[in-house]
Amino acid sequence: MSASTRIVSVTIGPNPEPRLDKAVARAVPEGEAISRSRLAKLIPAGAVAVNGAAVIDPKAKVAEGDVVEITVEEAADVDTLPEDIPLDILFEDDDLIVVNKPAGMVVHPAPGSPSGTLVNALLHHFGGDLSGVGGEKRPGIVHRIDKDTSGILVVAKSDRAHHGLAAQFADHSMEREYFAVCHGVPDGSDPRLRGVKGVSFEGAVLKITTQLARHKTDRQRQAVLFSGGRHAVTRVRVLEAHGPVALVACRLETGRTHQIRVHMAHAGHALVGDQTYGGRRKVSEKTPGSAAINGFPRQALHAAVLGFTHPVTQKTLRFEAPIPADFRVLLAEIAPS
Repeated sequence: MSASTRIVSVTIGPNPEPRLDKAVARAVPEGEAISRSRLAKLIPAGAVAVNGAAVIDPKAKVAEGDVVEITVEEAADVDTLPEDIPLDILFEDDDLIVVNKPAGMVVHPAPGSPSGTLVNALLHHFGGDLSGVGGEKRPGIVHRIDKDTSGILVVAKSDRAHHGLAAQFADHSMEREYFAVCHGVPDGSDPRLRGVKGVSFEGAVLKITTQLARHKTDRQRQAVLFSGGRHAVTRVRVLEAHGPVALVACRLETGRTHQIRVHMAHAGHALVGDQTYGGRRKVSEKTPGSAAINGFPRQALHAAVLGFTHPVTQKTLRFEAPIPADFRVLLAEIAPS
């Protein structure tokens, strides 16, 4: 065994799963953070031995008492280049980091954005101090926010944190609240709003409940459905009314792609600056602050609160990022109602 590998040994317990991959995924200690998807790569590669003999079939039978040894390669360097980009760090330890992402920064490199991303910045920040995720020295992106959305992101620095955080996002146990500036002021007394399918009120809180799925003709957009798709629930509170717009807090019960943007547009209160779902909505030039509203350069959406259980220490963590400066500049341009 080279210095860049380690052996993880487990003994199959009573009443095991009959398949090797399932049984080992169940038996591996949580701290080792070897997922079934990673085992699916390690087993055919000959990195798993049962009672001393290599096994390359994930469906191979195992029994109680079998000793399984997994040869795990240490994290390898990735091709993405580190870049010295300033970060607003809210919290960091050996397993995760929480950052307040500025608007305009892409989270992960892609063909159209190979550099200047959050991942490039994180790789520089970590230097060589990164245990890595999935066998590579890379930060674990467990959730994303759009390029032009600002606010809080948690990123895993280790496999054990990555799996624990991903599980919390999957079961919707994380606390997630966004600030947004929307067209109009959502009001329960508005008969139009009460007539919109999927819209209801819980006291002063607007609740939007629909299914969401990828748009049939525009694959970059999401669409509201009432059958099929994925269940989505957003709750909205008005924080400040400013004439033609409102500052609102949107709390996610689920976390679907573009959920807040799609739901607010469905309710007739599209976000200021949202060219994708706002229908290029404009206010009259006679309206106070119209130039600031119509010229706002991004969707007015900010990930303000993120709360979760630390996947390693099990401590409850909660972070807040204040209303961004461009929101305040926008609202200051509008005469309050």
